[in-house]
Amino acid sequence: MFAEINTFLSDLIWGSILIYLLPILGIFFTVSSRFVQFRYFFKMFNILRDTIHDKDGHISSFQALMLSVAGRVGGGNIAGVAVAISLGGAGAVFWMWVIALVGMATSFFECSLAQLYKEKDGLDSCVYRGGPAYYATKALKQRWLGIVISFLLLITFGFAFNATQSFIISTSFEASFNLPTWVSGILLTIVFGITILGGVRSITKMSEVIVPIMALGYLLIALVVIVLNIEEIPALVYMIVTEAFNPSSAIGGGIGAVILQGAKRGMFSNEAGLGSAPNVAAVAYVAHPVQQGIVQSFSVFIDTIILCSCTAFIILLSGVYVPGAEGVKGILLTQNALIEHIGPLGGIFVTIALFLFGFSSMIYNYYLAENSLNFFSGKNVTLFNIFKILSILIVIWGSFQDLSSIFAFADLTMGLLAIINMIVIALLYKPVLKLIRGYERQLKEGKKPVLRYNDYEEFNIDKELWKEIVDNINDKNRKKK
Repeated sequence: MFAEINTFLSDLIWGSILIYLLPILGIFFTVSSRFVQFRYFFKMFNILRDTIHDKDGHISSFQALMLSVAGRVGGGNIAGVAVAISLGGAGAVFWMWVIALVGMATSFFECSLAQLYKEKDGLDSCVYRGGPAYYATKALKQRWLGIVISFLLLITFGFAFNATQSFIISTSFEASFNLPTWVSGILLTIVFGITILGGVRSITKMSEVIVPIMALGYLLIALVVIVLNIEEIPALVYMIVTEAFNPSSAIGGGIGAVILQGAKRGMFSNEAGLGSAPNVAAVAYVAHPVQQGIVQSFSVFIDTIILCSCTAFIILLSGVYVPGAEGVKGILLTQNALIEHIGPLGGIFVTIALFLFGFSSMIYNYYLAENSLNFFSGKNVTLFNIFKILSILIVIWGSFQDLSSIFAFADLTMGLLAIINMIVIALLYKPVLKLIRGYERQLKEGKKPVLRYNDYEEFNIDKELWKEIVDNINDKNRKKK
């Protein structure tokens, strides 16, 4: 009964609301900003170069980007793409690309807002907090809305997404090592529990090294597959584009199903408009909010246009995928495809990569959820302990679920969060446009842009915080000269 209600609501939200809201608002943000994600695409490298290290203990723009990418790179890139292709055919990949390209503008808007309305962490003067709950509360003066957003973030990332990652990892281990899902689920739960209860620093530091290496390894394998099948690439791209508008008859639901799967799995992977990335973007120490907006929009490009495309090409070039076929779906499709290309080691590599990516994402998800809990609960120790217990239990629960149930749960909570966050961003587009104009004005003046905070008093920002940041950065720039 619960599963049926869950599926019904998820289909309603995605099939009747978000399927229109995501592209329409994404296009609106793109056009109103004069295609900001493309105009400033290469400027991102200059921003990262100038902020890659900060000697005063602040989190740099580069570090915030890496944290965001580490959180985004996970099951969505490997299993999520396979689900999209299984249920929506090759054409779903095209709509993932479209959602990502317009989603880059959406991510720019939400992350610029997170920077503009950020506040200092009460415990650490070098750390900042921000995100949808903060800009909804400060800009719209609706704290109740901030609480709702925080609650949905908590449910989506702390529970739904972590259950999804658990399912993906457990299923992968079963396929590669014949390990029952309940065994891998229990082991994963124990490791996850130990991590969030203590000793997280060492494990996080280790994952910061291993995950990028695995991401590059996955990218390298995909490039090898593409090079070995280079003559097939033009025909493959043509098939993806063609089936985006004229899907195979084996795909139930027609073009609507194709677009829907592309939109769902695209957002699950890159999180553009979901409201998660702004929480990370807010912590970056930058002179102007637009700088981090540019950088974070690039993380959407990395996630979907690069890494998701790698998975799609691996699957579609293998010959393993059969439109409408039953039985082989999700992560199993990716594993079988890579085995077809490079042999049995391919399946093992996917499993190891998934574990590293997925576990890193689980920790990232947990702390996003914990930060959300902190927004409306303060320092209630009892509540935090209950949340930790529930977070641990959801991991073992996820390993026992089936593909449709686990993704329906994630889709429902993700959809609700996306609707609210997208509406809030749309209501606050004017401050972002003013930020862009101010940023461009200073570039034309031949200056390194800094936030002229007195120009934004009408938007209820923390002037003292921004005065401190701008004064410090200006002092550093003068000393360099």
